[in-house]
Amino acid sequence: MKQEAKENISVITAVVLLTSGIVLSFLSFFLSVDNQIDDSVLWYFAQTLIYSGSIFGVKEYIDYRMRTPKK
Repeated sequence: MKQEAKENISVITAVVLLTSGIVLSFLSFFLSVDNQIDDSVLWYFAQTLIYSGSIFGVKEYIDYRMRTPKK
C-alpha cells in the first residue's frame, strides 16, 4: 500500500469518526427529554477528538519534520 493511500485512509477515518461524534452528541442533546447529553456519548465524543487530534497532529508533525532541514 502506498504512503499516500495510508494517509488518505487515516484522514478519512478521522473525519468520519469526528463527524459521527458530533452528530451523536447533537442527537443525544436534542432527542433527550431533559436536554442533557449522556456520559457515554460524551466519552465517545472525547475519544473521537483524541483520535482525530492524534491523526492530524502526527501527520502535521511528520510533514513539518520532512520540510525542515536537519542541523
